[in-house]
Amino acid sequence: METIPVGLVGVTGYTGMELVRILATHPALTLTRATSRSEGGKPLSALYPFLHGFAAGDVVVSAPDTADLAKACRLVFLAVPHGSAMDYAAELLGAGLTVIDLSADFRLADAAVYAAWYGQAHRHPELLSQAVYGLPELYANDIKKARLVANPGCYPTSVILGLAPALTADIIETNDIVADSKSGASGAGRKAAAANLFCEVHDSFRAYSLGKHRHTPEIEQELGKLAGVDMTVSFNPHLLPIDRGILSTIYTKLLGPLTLAQVHDIYALYVRDKPWMRLLAPGQLPETRFVRGSMFCDIGLVVDDRTGRLIIVSAIDNLCRGASGQAVANANLLSGLPVDTGLHFAPMMP
Repeated sequence: METIPVGLVGVTGYTGMELVRILATHPALTLTRATSRSEGGKPLSALYPFLHGFAAGDVVVSAPDTADLAKACRLVFLAVPHGSAMDYAAELLGAGLTVIDLSADFRLADAAVYAAWYGQAHRHPELLSQAVYGLPELYANDIKKARLVANPGCYPTSVILGLAPALTADIIETNDIVADSKSGASGAGRKAAAANLFCEVHDSFRAYSLGKHRHTPEIEQELGKLAGVDMTVSFNPHLLPIDRGILSTIYTKLLGPLTLAQVHDIYALYVRDKPWMRLLAPGQLPETRFVRGSMFCDIGLVVDDRTGRLIIVSAIDNLCRGASGQAVANANLLSGLPVDTGLHFAPMMP
């Protein structure tokens, strides 16, 4: 198998750490550059002792340099905050590299929508039309031909995959969807913040950013494409006192009377060629511990005959399926590899 040199800009966050973990054993993608402005000169094994004995652990962290990345890599992952990723992407694309951006800078097709939700103008709106939304179940063929991939957000991944079969089959109303999602603390990133301290998170459970979370327009954009109509979704995130994982409970209204068995058959038909979407047996519901550290999106279904609702429960690992593992799947497609190359790992049970 051909060796493909890749770089990682932003190695010190949780998504950067997870990317390094996955790339350390990847049979084709070889990490040749890892950058950080604060940890330059250190081997990766000094930052992440789990890399001892792996070639990736010997990579010395350097300051981000476009010319050096262009010389050493064919593809670069951007694991830096929104707002700064767009400038890196523009420079790297100009240097002839392929880019996978894990921030939100290229997920929204409309620069005005980006500005409204992220509080700043997009400095490279000309690149938005080039970006492909990196959800392999929906856009694998487009991803293969892209030079810029916008890696989806973690919450949107759980909601979009949970709703895709129902919207594709046209069995639910499009104007009455509530997504109630809960994430582990790693979803907030690795930056120091009082709200994320152990004593603030442990033994508590709270909602945040109700009605205004920045993943809302991303969810609405992609669900609207599936449904063929503009959509408004009530998205409501919560913080769980766990390290990693997302559980989304999605409330929808059925367009007509359907049994659980009928809905289950519709979902089973949709996921039959999508091995990372695991449809649970009728009566079973997902748990975050059964997808931890994996690429799976587990889906459970409930038909509430009394209210006429289809309730969809989806669970993913926010760092792997919701970020870094998904980025590697996109890199595989961009590199002409099977989408699951290097991603054959079972969930990490406690």
